[in-house]
Amino acid sequence: MSTHLITGAGSGIGAAVARRLLERGDELVLLARDAGRAKELAALHPGARTLVGDLGNPDRLSWAFAQQSLPERLDSLLHIAGVVELGRVGELTPKAWHFQLNANLVAPAELTRLFLPQLRVAQGHVVFVNSGAGLSAHAEWSAYAASKHGLKALADSLRHEEHENGVRVTSVYPGRTASPMQAKVHRQEGKEYDASRFIDPESVATTLVMALDLPRDAEVNDLTVRPGH
Repeated sequence: MSTHLITGAGSGIGAAVARRLLERGDELVLLARDAGRAKELAALHPGARTLVGDLGNPDRLSWAFAQQSLPERLDSLLHIAGVVELGRVGELTPKAWHFQLNANLVAPAELTRLFLPQLRVAQGHVVFVNSGAGLSAHAEWSAYAASKHGLKALADSLRHEEHENGVRVTSVYPGRTASPMQAKVHRQEGKEYDASRFIDPESVATTLVMALDLPRDAEVNDLTVRPGH
């Protein structure tokens, strides 16, 4: 039985992945930003454990985990949570930059650092759910795209560093996916949101679980998922 730590399990891709892994009998540890969110996640995914730590404040993650019981081995660390705040470079404040860089880049780096010992024991897998914005940036996406470009650099460096320890690293680049985040983006863009026009989170979950289940003699480095219509 494998043990997975998942961020972003409350909705969208993260919730779909968590359901898949629970249904097949794997053990899950779900990261929640506070105790209230932990209760919500436990109700949403019965049988999963929760761990409290705020991705918006990565400096405090080490302290928060020191107060809690952590898994001794970890077969995968799935970085699926993310935040977005659109804006033109001439208008974005440092607060907006820190908000996205902390949650989307610094916190995944810190989580990975803290759990690398457990991942090395299991010769585990680190999966970063990136974005098409991690490959190219468009107008008003600078801060979000910068955080996701940085996430690609983090994943690529980690892959080289941990190869000899047997830790696999995969980046997944979904196109626009039907999720609460996508609805928020459309509100910020002033556009009407139609979920049917975007990738179903279940489809991204399928590709992510495939990468996890790949035999040990192979590794998916980068996986791009695009809408089929």
